[in-house]
Amino acid sequence: MGPAAPQRTQLGTVRGTALPPALRMHRLLLLSSLWLLAAPPASSIFQRPTGSPAPPHLQYLLEPLHTMVHTQRGATATLPCVLRALPRNYRVKWSKLEPANYRESIILITNGLYHKNYGPLSPRVRLRHSHRYDASLTITDVALEDEGRYRCQLVNGLEDESVSLTLHLEGVVFPYQPSNGRYKFNYHEAKRACEQQDSRLATYQQLYKAWMEGLDWCNAGWILDGTVHYPIINSREPCGGHLLLPGVRTYGARDKQKDRFDAFCFTSALQGQVYFIRGHLNFKEAGQACRNHGAAIAKVGQLYSAWKFSQLDRCDGGWLADGSVRYPITTPRERCGGLPDPGVRSFGFPSKELRTYGTYCFVGK
Repeated sequence: MGPAAPQRTQLGTVRGTALPPALRMHRLLLLSSLWLLAAPPASSIFQRPTGSPAPPHLQYLLEPLHTMVHTQRGATATLPCVLRALPRNYRVKWSKLEPANYRESIILITNGLYHKNYGPLSPRVRLRHSHRYDASLTITDVALEDEGRYRCQLVNGLEDESVSLTLHLEGVVFPYQPSNGRYKFNYHEAKRACEQQDSRLATYQQLYKAWMEGLDWCNAGWILDGTVHYPIINSREPCGGHLLLPGVRTYGARDKQKDRFDAFCFTSALQGQVYFIRGHLNFKEAGQACRNHGAAIAKVGQLYSAWKFSQLDRCDGGWLADGSVRYPITTPRERCGGLPDPGVRSFGFPSKELRTYGTYCFVGK
C-alpha cells in the first residue's frame, strides 16, 4: 500500500469529519475575532481630507489677520473688527475683560448708525468707521490700564458671534517693596503702591515675558489677578532649592486682605523725560532741586521707563520720590555695581536727612 493521504484540517472539517452547524458558527466567530485583533488599527492610516475646507464658523464677522495689537502708553491704537455683511437689526458691542474682578466691562455699543460709549474708557474711544462694514475700535492716549483682552461681539438674535483681540503695551516689569521691608503689602496696598510709582500691577503674561527676558527675583509678589508669583532664572537654595527648574514659581491665589507680599509693577513709555542733577543733597533738598528746574522728583516707574525706552545710563545714585536711591545701567561695567546684566540698581532707602546723593527729576511733555 502506498502512504496514507495526508489528513486535512479545514474550516468546517476536522480530520475529514464534518462539524455540526452550531460548532461551525462558533469557529467562524472565533477566527474573525483573532483576525481583527491581528489587524493594524484604523487610526494608523491617515489621509488628508479632500475637497473644499470647512466653512468658517463666523458668518458675519471677519477673522482678524492679527489678534494682538502692539502699542505704547500715550499712543493711539485700533482694534480691528470688520463685518463681511450687514444683518438686519444688528448691534456691535465692544467690551474688555477685567482680570482683577473676572468680569467684562462694556465700552461701546453701535447699530451702525449711532453709538454710545460706556465706562472709564468713554472719553478716549471711538469707532474708526472707515467704511460701512468697519466696526473697529480706536483708543486714543493709551494708558497702562488699557492693556488686556477685548471682545467685539455681533448681537443678532440667535446668531451672535464674536472675535477676541489683545492690546499689548511694550513695557517693563519691576519688583517693588516699601521702605519698611519685604512682604508688607496686602493686594490692595500693592496695587496702590504701583500706581503711586507711575505703574500698575503686572499681569501674569507681563511677568512671564519679563522672566523670559531675564528677570530673576527671589521675593514673591502680587500681580493684577490677585495671585502671587516669583520669577527664577538661576535656581538656588534660598529660592526653592537647586533641584527646582527655572520658571515663574507660583503661590496661587491668596487672601487679598490678610496675606502680605511684595508687588510686581508694570510701566510703559514715558510722556516726558527723566534726567539727573548732580549734587550732595538730602531727600528734601533733592525735591527742591527738581522743582527749581520746573520738574518733579522722579518716581520709580519713571526711572525704569527711562532706562528701558530712552536707554538712560548713569553710574550715579539718585533720590526718587518714594525715598529710595537708585541708578539705571544699560551698559554694565565693573565700577557701576559690578553686575553683568543691565538693570536699575538700588541702594535701598537710606536716611532722608543724613545721607546725600544726586537726584533724578521728571518733566512731562
